Amino acid sequence: MSNSEFVADLSIPLRFNGPQPNAFGVDAAVARQLGDTCEGSSVNFDSITLTPHCNGTHTECVGHITDERISVRDCLVDVFMDARLVSVEPEERDGDLVITQRSLDPMLGGETFPARARSASLIVRTLPNEGSKLSRRYGLDAIPPYFLPEAMELIVGRGFRHLLVDLPSIDRLDDPELPCHRIFWNVKHGSREIGPGTRVNSTISELLYIPNEVPDGDYGLNLQIAPFESDCAPSRPLLLREASL
Repeated sequence: MSNSEFVADLSIPLRFNGPQPNAFGVDAAVARQLGDTCEGSSVNFDSITLTPHCNGTHTECVGHITDERISVRDCLVDVFMDARLVSVEPEERDGDLVITQRSLDPMLGGETFPARARSASLIVRTLPNEGSKLSRRYGLDAIPPYFLPEAMELIVGRGFRHLLVDLPSIDRLDDPELPCHRIFWNVKHGSREIGPGTRVNSTISELLYIPNEVPDGDYGLNLQIAPFESDCAPSRPLLLREASL
């Protein structure tokens, strides 16, 4: 991808002490000023407090659901990858808005991506794609859209190694079983252990914002994360023009 051209930054800027996205009602990310040149300090420097899973764009690994403390820094081995961006309008089912196999299937084509590329990522933009996603507070009073297990089985079956979404979670916010996380990482239902088939090098990125002017299609992706020794880290997915798909 040496000739790749920057298209868009898909991360939500984390504006400390300002409007920012939030999930589960955790404390907002804040920056506390320890040094201020306007007040005589030789430098500006802050102390930052945040909850990566809830305060902004982040990438998580299988350590999110296992007893073993696994670091996303060790799991994310793909730096540049192929990506497909699709826009999906969630369907209403039993009072919820859900992403189904039926809504995704036509957009993924018939190919299985590992047959054509070493790694591939799927970026899902939900419709309507409103600017309020940049500072939306997601809670249990109004459950946001989520994936059904059938849709996640399709994504895994098509060979996508990384999944990026503009939602706070790929599962229903109040579902402790996290079925879609387990399907994506190939962890048995109810288990908190990795096994021989666990997709340890696959990642899920949540709370993105994909600008409306970026059309659906195939791209390159540079997925950057903060080097945290944690199951989750703030991330910056950069969309690139030329993909090798």
